[in-house]
Amino acid sequence: MAAGKTSVGRALASRLGVDFADLDALIVEAAGRSIPTLFAEEGEPAFRELESRTLARALTECDGVLSLGGGAPVHPASAELLRGRPVVLLEVEEHIAARRLSYGAGRPMLAGKDPMVRWRELAEERGGNYRDVAAHRIDSGHGSPARVARTIFRTLQLPLPTDPEKETA
Repeated sequence: MAAGKTSVGRALASRLGVDFADLDALIVEAAGRSIPTLFAEEGEPAFRELESRTLARALTECDGVLSLGGGAPVHPASAELLRGRPVVLLEVEEHIAARRLSYGAGRPMLAGKDPMVRWRELAEERGGNYRDVAAHRIDSGHGSPARVARTIFRTLQLPLPTDPEKETA
C-alpha cells in the first residue's frame, strides 16, 4: 500500500501507448460494491477469492498495464497466475508510505488505531509473496509517477518515447 501502483501504472501505460486497468476498480465493477463494503459484508477470504477470479479474467482480457491490489500476490491462485510475467514490485520506504496513506482512510486492511503498525505487519507478512512473483523491484518512493515509469522502461529495456510531451516529469 502507498507504493503508487495506480499512478505509476497510469503513467507507464500512457508512455507505452497501451490501456491501463486497475484490479481494484475491476473488482468494484464486477461486484457492484466498494472494497470496504465487500470486506465488511463478506470478509477478506471471500474478497481474495473474488480478486483471484477477477485477476484471471483481467490477465486474459486486458491488454496493457494492470495495477494489482496490495494483497493480490498473497492468494496462492493469484500468485500462480502472476509467476513468469513481467511483474514489477514497487517498493516504498515506511516514512514515505506514512505520508501517502493519510492514516489509512478508506483502506480496510489498515483499520485500527495506528494504521502504520498494520502497514508494517502487512509489509512483513506479504514481502516474501511480493518478491516471489516479482520479475523486477523498483523504488517508487522518490520522484514523480512519470519518473518511476521511466525507471521501469529502463529496467524492462524498453525504448523511451521521443514525444517531447511525454518526457515531462
